[in-house]
Amino acid sequence: MIMPQERRNSSNAPIFEIVIASTNVHKIREFRTLLKPLNRFDILSLCDFPEYVPPEETGNTFEENAILKAVIAAKALNRWVIADDSGLSVPALNGAPGIFSARYAGDNASDFDNRKKLLREMRHLMDEDRHAFYECAIALASPSGLKKCVHATCEGVLLSQERGGSGFGYDPLFVRHGYNKTFAELSEMTKNQVSHRAKALNKILVSFESLLDKK
Repeated sequence: MIMPQERRNSSNAPIFEIVIASTNVHKIREFRTLLKPLNRFDILSLCDFPEYVPPEETGNTFEENAILKAVIAAKALNRWVIADDSGLSVPALNGAPGIFSARYAGDNASDFDNRKKLLREMRHLMDEDRHAFYECAIALASPSGLKKCVHATCEGVLLSQERGGSGFGYDPLFVRHGYNKTFAELSEMTKNQVSHRAKALNKILVSFESLLDKK
């Protein structure tokens, strides 16, 4: 098995490099926080490889896109890579925005543009039809190929107006079931305990830990 790029710390314990396949600063920050307990990993991102051009997301599912991003980056960068594809699905809108969440209002749309379009599309929905759920697929790949892919969801409702100044994406509209604050109003610590990305990452952490036992 091809191992991650490796170096040693002052106590001669191996430090493994792994790349977050994203340039989204909000997502990178969230991943770094969630991966912080893995202190024997040096967490990089695509921001450290400005010459790398990510592939077009041509998959039909979150899983397909996550795998595509992880496998291609791992081979090109010769490092282990973790990639996610995530978004918001509204059953009353036939699952939209779904895999197009990041570009719902157009290829160069901002988060605000996407939220504005979503609010417009939902303006005639009754409260009971404002159910929505975040989805996240996370793929882990080495230069030799895919190692694992997991999926998780987080269910809630969408408000008719934005609340909160934190988070990103659709967070100012999304209230998780059992909570009275939007994801953009929750503390970073709380969100990182209950989000779709946190739930998916918890499923894959065992794969990270197993790397430490490889020689």
